[in-house]
Amino acid sequence: MNRRAFIGALGAVAATSSLKAREEEGRLRRVGVLMLYSDGDPVGHARLEAFEESLEKLGWTVGRNVNIEVRWCSANAERTQRFAKELLAWQPDVIVTTSTPTTEAVKRETRTIPIVFTVVSDPIGQGFVQSLARPGGNITGFVNFEPSMPGKWIDLLKEIDPQVVRAACLFNPDTAPDGGSYFYRAFDAAARDKAITPFVNPVRSNAEIGSAISAVSHGPGAGLVVMADSFMGVHRGAVIDQAARYRVPAVYPFRSAPADGGLFSYGPDIAEMYREIAPYVDRILRGAQPSGLPVQAPTKFELVINLKTAKSLGLDVPATLLTRADSLIE
Repeated sequence: MNRRAFIGALGAVAATSSLKAREEEGRLRRVGVLMLYSDGDPVGHARLEAFEESLEKLGWTVGRNVNIEVRWCSANAERTQRFAKELLAWQPDVIVTTSTPTTEAVKRETRTIPIVFTVVSDPIGQGFVQSLARPGGNITGFVNFEPSMPGKWIDLLKEIDPQVVRAACLFNPDTAPDGGSYFYRAFDAAARDKAITPFVNPVRSNAEIGSAISAVSHGPGAGLVVMADSFMGVHRGAVIDQAARYRVPAVYPFRSAPADGGLFSYGPDIAEMYREIAPYVDRILRGAQPSGLPVQAPTKFELVINLKTAKSLGLDVPATLLTRADSLIE
């Protein structure tokens, strides 16, 4: 090849590379979001909005340089898997998952597309990551609870109602981490340490929620610990209604429950967790690999008490709890 042809070839390569770069720069990036909530749940929409607002602050505007496709699972296993397939068929650059079941559903469908999860308790035990510091593979994200957390819930339940001597642990074994055992071991140990008789109450429907709460209420000093799993979050309304009906004090993992009429909650600020996943999505869209992004834990926990519900149960909330509360709902 003569010098003129060689220079021409270099120019053609440079022009092609420049064109590809401009095309890549102008391409709308794709972010899929698999929400555990139902489409009609305002809590789910508020959390999705928190993520989208945080992502926009990092320079990603819907319709300009990113498209966000959302599916709402309602904690239904069939819908979750079907929507996971739909989102992956869309060929996103990254998928955000919002619970253990949604993460598992997407993991079944891909080993290459990056996944950023939030509100997952046991990513190592579930096989999502190799370690928190070095996830490996295509998955990383944010955990919400350590397995010791039920001990804190038991302590708070006993503090708000010293009469509690029997406590039911409410969870769905199909959606709870490790079928419920991830939290139940700590719950059982903490309850017995407080001279509280623990009860295991797996539930899979609103009817079973009502039956479980009715059963524990048929004795003195009943209490309820609602575990952190996606089913219980979506069906929190049924728990709140039945706890009020049978006058059972209950502690919940997330503030959405006392906001809807539950007695009180202690757990991470989930809206903040949704905001925190945006920087990971941003970094992946800019070329980072999930394997190099360590799994992170929440930095902010909040105690929220519904004083109206406490009054309806005849509870006089101790001053020690009132002063420690992050939010009091009148």
